Amino acid sequence: MKHLFTAVFVISVLFTSCNQTPSSEENEGLKDVTGLYVGTAVNYRQVTTRDTIRSIIVNDFSSITPENEMKMYSVLSGHGEYRWNGVDTMVAFARRNNLRLFGHCLIWHSGTPGWLTEMEHDSTSLSNFMKEYIHTYVSKYKNDVDGWDVVNEAITDSAGTMRETFWYNLLGESYIDQAFRAAHEADPEAVLFINDYNNERDTVKMNATIDLINRLKSRGVPVSGIGLQMHTRMDIPDEIIALNLKKAAETGLQVHLSEVDVIFNRHNDQPGGGEQIYPELTEEMLQRQGEKYRKIAEMYRDIVPENQQYGITVWGFNDRTSWIPGFFGMKDWPTLYDENLQKKPAYYGFKEGLSE
Repeated sequence: MKHLFTAVFVISVLFTSCNQTPSSEENEGLKDVTGLYVGTAVNYRQVTTRDTIRSIIVNDFSSITPENEMKMYSVLSGHGEYRWNGVDTMVAFARRNNLRLFGHCLIWHSGTPGWLTEMEHDSTSLSNFMKEYIHTYVSKYKNDVDGWDVVNEAITDSAGTMRETFWYNLLGESYIDQAFRAAHEADPEAVLFINDYNNERDTVKMNATIDLINRLKSRGVPVSGIGLQMHTRMDIPDEIIALNLKKAAETGLQVHLSEVDVIFNRHNDQPGGGEQIYPELTEEMLQRQGEKYRKIAEMYRDIVPENQQYGITVWGFNDRTSWIPGFFGMKDWPTLYDENLQKKPAYYGFKEGLSE
């Protein structure tokens, strides 16, 4: 892995419970207590106009993933018409603050711009387009982006079949091969991930992902990482998460918990599909969430071999800007900081789980 990170940290007092906050550790960020990369998703506004947000990012995290600025619809306004401003802003912020920059994402059905899907294509023209796009993009930022989600969300839920997307319908499974080969050609040192959601709790989907990875390997496709988004729920048993983490580790690939948050309520994975089980947040719920975050970090450290630990990235770090309520149409409190940017028990539990 390029841009190797060395964490320098001093731990004077170990946490004994996730809701204790010893004053001697208040100034230590999450990144200071671990040798892992600890990341967060960020957006353009947060890194350009929000001083308090920027301060938290720099203090707590050693890696950033742009929420939307690196997706195809943000980068490409037309065929060959690139808009680099958003990516350049993220690159500058990462450089200035010595942060690893992770690229999310190259090929994703929901990230594909409408103008592209409305054009007429055959398999040859679409393959040529994808190769040109990835070569142009990845080679431009090869000195700044450490790794990429090359293909995002390729597998369906529960059934474990290939998702029938714009890319799959024209190119079949070979679209994944082509995307990884193009990314590797453009930057042979980048860590290249296949990334998906629900793999920590949907064993059928995880098994299908493992089968896909094995097919890719058998064809010599340069896949080097597996990303588990880990948008998980409080009611998902730790044993199931541990089982699927073990499956991910057994691939021998780099393992990235790439979009972590922990919700109390439920949803059907569709926009507006939230089920409001808990209308209000209680202290007992906060404490249980802190324990869940602690267990996720501990399981990752214990189960994934050190040389396969790409890191843990939370998908946003405060409840005010979490994607969960707006997307699913429900109240929830999924992150490490509350709406007033105060640290929750989730923060301290996660910190304890990260601690060496």
